[in-house]
Amino acid sequence: MTFTEANTVEAYVRDLLAGPIKTVPENVAQESQVTYGNNPKGIGWGYKAPTEVPRQIQEVLVESWLRDALIRLNPEISAQSDRADEVLYKLRAIVLSVRSDGLIRANEEMTAWMRGERSMPFGENNQHVPVRLIDLDDLTQNQYIVTQQYTYRAGPSERRADLVLLVNGLPLVLIEAKTPVKKCISWVDGALQVNADYEKFVPELFVCNVFSVATEGKEYHYGSIGLPVKDWGPWHLDEGKNPDGAHHHPLKTLKLSAESMLRPNVVLDILGSFTLFATDKKKRRIKIICRYHQYEAANKLEERVVAGYPK
Repeated sequence: MTFTEANTVEAYVRDLLAGPIKTVPENVAQESQVTYGNNPKGIGWGYKAPTEVPRQIQEVLVESWLRDALIRLNPEISAQSDRADEVLYKLRAIVLSVRSDGLIRANEEMTAWMRGERSMPFGENNQHVPVRLIDLDDLTQNQYIVTQQYTYRAGPSERRADLVLLVNGLPLVLIEAKTPVKKCISWVDGALQVNADYEKFVPELFVCNVFSVATEGKEYHYGSIGLPVKDWGPWHLDEGKNPDGAHHHPLKTLKLSAESMLRPNVVLDILGSFTLFATDKKKRRIKIICRYHQYEAANKLEERVVAGYPK
């Protein structure tokens, strides 16, 4: 496949995620349907055009979708739906705190919320009960959406991400897909845009971020917030080679990596079990997520333990 300005890497990745998208004329009205669980097309994501995502340009969260999830996943909130607004107020405050507390701290707090580790006094006699933004146990209860050109404005700064993966209205993954209309364009251009530009000027967009991805159609690299581009890694299932040792066609590497790492269950597995926060030697807070071999080894070990096999 030859990529051009009309036939983009962005569209290719979008179709991998959600299946081929039917183009609908602008003058034709479409009813926007809300569905939960994996989309049978693609690798489990449903597609929404930017105009179908109910948010303002100054909003990071898709609050109407998140509000629905809070009511759907929490019996105490379902019984008294205005409690969802109390949670949304707290989440907005975390997003705003990125300017004073820094991106890592804000992301760490939001990660705790997304893992269900925070509570609110919604129980009997104002007892604190855990609040779930995402169901990490029954994945069919979540809404999985991929959208394009996700524009966010913070003061004078405005940036537009190529693709964003939303779970219950929370932007968990940002993808920069560069189309190599010039030979000098590589995945590094996308990663630098995320690391040195977006995270600096619109950090609010990354408060919910699990990881970001950069590709130019040939190579696939990912990194967590604050990670220098030189440390962004591939998600190689087989080190990019066929069994006979020959290298894959470049598109095959992108396809294999995206179809493995960007499945909804894998994204949520990385969020729930393969993300940690630590303090480095310079006393700075850092975020660490797994490499592919760590993810694969841990899951294989778990499978053996569950099956009762020896280590």
